[in-house]
Amino acid sequence: MSVPMIKWFTSTEQAAWVEQKAPEQAAPGTAPNLTVTGESHQVLEGFGGCFNELGYEALSALPEEERAKLMHDLFHPEGEQRFSICRLPIGASDYALEWYSHNETDGDYAMEHFSIERDRKYLIPYIKEALALNPELKLFASPWSPPTWMKFPKAYNYGTLRWEPENLAAYALYFVKFVQAYREEGITIHQVHVQNEVVADQKFPSCVWTGEQLREFIRDYLGPAFEAHGLDTEIWLGTINAPEPWDEWLKHKSSDHDAFAGVVLGDPEAYKYVKGVGYQWAGKYAIQRTVESYPELRYMQTENECGDGKNTWFYAKYVYNLYHQYFSNGVHAYIYWNMVLAPQGRSTWGWEQNSMLTVDPDLRQAEANPEYYVMQHFSRFAAPGSVRTGLAGPWSGHATAFRTPAGGLTLVVANPYKESRMLHLHNGTALHSFRLEAESFHTIVVEEQAD
Repeated sequence: MSVPMIKWFTSTEQAAWVEQKAPEQAAPGTAPNLTVTGESHQVLEGFGGCFNELGYEALSALPEEERAKLMHDLFHPEGEQRFSICRLPIGASDYALEWYSHNETDGDYAMEHFSIERDRKYLIPYIKEALALNPELKLFASPWSPPTWMKFPKAYNYGTLRWEPENLAAYALYFVKFVQAYREEGITIHQVHVQNEVVADQKFPSCVWTGEQLREFIRDYLGPAFEAHGLDTEIWLGTINAPEPWDEWLKHKSSDHDAFAGVVLGDPEAYKYVKGVGYQWAGKYAIQRTVESYPELRYMQTENECGDGKNTWFYAKYVYNLYHQYFSNGVHAYIYWNMVLAPQGRSTWGWEQNSMLTVDPDLRQAEANPEYYVMQHFSRFAAPGSVRTGLAGPWSGHATAFRTPAGGLTLVVANPYKESRMLHLHNGTALHSFRLEAESFHTIVVEEQAD
């Protein structure tokens, strides 16, 4: 006979990540309001964030000892977050220090001037520091914009890729060169996503694509280029967002699934190159339909919605709901945006955004923000290879559960209400009661122990 060993961690606005005394079994006659069922869903690939230049600059303000602790907390398999899959940009993101691409030499279709020299200063040291802590860390990369000379108009923001065969072949080679250059640095790029936010027409680095363009580029250029160069890097259809204003998009019942995933994946010759689909921001409205249509593919939430730089508990509660929604709809991984920023988190292009950690460059200190703990409640005890398991009962709308490779249970649950509530959890073998404080997050870890 086995006896469950329970660990219980809680976070409120006043006190984050507090280990509570393990609960006793529920009183006789208590009815469960959350039950772990025998259903198995998707296999978890992990959690992570994005390596960005402004993040590295903020991190560099810390004393060496504190910086090492912060990185250990994020990346080490026994740290607080235990990140296992992370993102990096191909060229400048909106959190680069300035615009750049890896080849601004006009007309260089052979990519003879391709270079990742800038990344050797800002991104590669950041990534290598993480890999030293977790050599199994997986990486995926996406561009925010092609080189300016490959676009119309010739600019890093707004505009589209020039749709000429010579230009398209060169852009596919640009991806090949990126993967190869990072491999020469000892860094494996496990996936590429064709474009960050395919409908973003923004003042920061961006490029607009249609579903038909993505289909043709993947089918006729990118997929064959990876094959020709013997690359095993996966090609993903991502990152898909939604057009603005979003209320108009919803009102007319347009669908990113129909406009992008359906168009690309409905073509067998394009589909054969695609290993997964990445959704972010308002793309969350389309993921359910795509997963239902192509359950054999893998899915990722590729960029957590990033707030306004104030890092409030109120916004953390919203972000918790994003985790729950995406996992309920089938994603295998959840990626935060900026892991660390300076106070207010202002981008080079003027947008203030949240971050998991804030580093004050004057005080040379790091502070964990509320969303750091939202991530920790999910990532710390749900290792890659865990399987999302079914839940039933009134609390299932606020909870996500995983069966770990070791056979344990990791349950993440929120109490969004303004008063404390009782959770009566039946884990399949026993019924336990937990008092969930108002507006709180919880991780409950159940491991079976021999009696």
